[in-house]
Amino acid sequence: MNPRFKRLLAAVVIVAVAGGVAAAVMAPGSGQQKKGFGGRPTDAPVPVLAASARRDDVPVYLDGVGTTRALNMVTVRSLVDGTLINVAFREGQDVKRGDVLAQVDPTTYQAQLDQTVAKKALDEATLANARIDLERYTNLVKTNAVTKQQVDTQRATVAQLEAQVKLDQGAIDNARAYVNWCTITSPLDGRIGIRLVDQGNIVHASDTTGIVVITQIKPIAVLFTLPQQQLAQVNSAFAKGPLTAEALGSDNRTVVDRGRLQVVNNQVDQTTGTIQLKAEFPNADLQLWPGQFVNVKLLVDTLRQVVVVPTAAVQRGPNGTFVYVVQADDTVSVQLVTVSLQNESQAVIADGLQGSERVVTTGFAQLADKRRVSIASADGTPAASGRPSGGSQKRGRAPEAAPGKSQ
Repeated sequence: MNPRFKRLLAAVVIVAVAGGVAAAVMAPGSGQQKKGFGGRPTDAPVPVLAASARRDDVPVYLDGVGTTRALNMVTVRSLVDGTLINVAFREGQDVKRGDVLAQVDPTTYQAQLDQTVAKKALDEATLANARIDLERYTNLVKTNAVTKQQVDTQRATVAQLEAQVKLDQGAIDNARAYVNWCTITSPLDGRIGIRLVDQGNIVHASDTTGIVVITQIKPIAVLFTLPQQQLAQVNSAFAKGPLTAEALGSDNRTVVDRGRLQVVNNQVDQTTGTIQLKAEFPNADLQLWPGQFVNVKLLVDTLRQVVVVPTAAVQRGPNGTFVYVVQADDTVSVQLVTVSLQNESQAVIADGLQGSERVVTTGFAQLADKRRVSIASADGTPAASGRPSGGSQKRGRAPEAAPGKSQ
């Protein structure tokens, strides 16, 4: 036989023997256990976390984004022309309605008031004399000492002087108004802004910048928008009574203030397909500021005693949404459910659960129907053996890892 052929045949025999040995070693009867994902035996319980479904009242919120706006805002302007002789406010100060803010030099306006008062006094004296003459003529006409025409003329003179006195009173009221306008007061309760005019400048009634801006921030308003698809739901809930609105902080979780919905705008914005709403907040702690962007949650309904599970427990498959329910023998079963409401923390189950089941919240990678599980505690260690009676938690408590059967 060819030596080269002999060497090739020997090599083939060696490879075949080595393969047979390896197969024998890895055979099921060889004492080696099948390994699964991560080196875990495929028939070993899958460690998972579980929580109990419960019945609870669940609020229904609509989320919107809005802008904070002062409930009232006034630009304080002078109604008269003159020199600003006094600025009585401090920037950032809280003021009440009627507080003095500034004063314009009233000298010329006071002089005009004095002139009108004197003019009225002069006309009143003339009127008094004319009335005396009318009374005298009225007595003399009875004796034909004066003619009736003289009496009528004197009566007309008295009427003219009475009208002149009323005209003088109107001039006095007008002049007094200008004098009063020289003292500028706050028209509302609010907070002073940045001063726009310094003391000593000449101000005019035609100035557009004004002296200062006052904003009412306690309470304060928030204008926010919702999609037009939610308009019917809002109107239906608003017709039943006042709706609570919550303003959220920058973390979109912390409620900084609670208020009431005041207005639903009377038309939809066709360019954005949204409806604008206005809510009013007490703002007692001044957490909201005019011009600030804020997220708003509007409470439109409360679902009473519905089945609630953690959002993490809800899975989605080709047949729809489902959860893994932990059975009494520490196996799991796939349960199709209908979710009616869901947020980042909890899901409301409309159909599929009764409210006493335990559902898996983590460890789904190796789960399948009828697979055995080991319920671990929140820190990953096996839970203590034993199972709570009824397999459910006390109503109202937050979901926590349920204990499982010891292995």
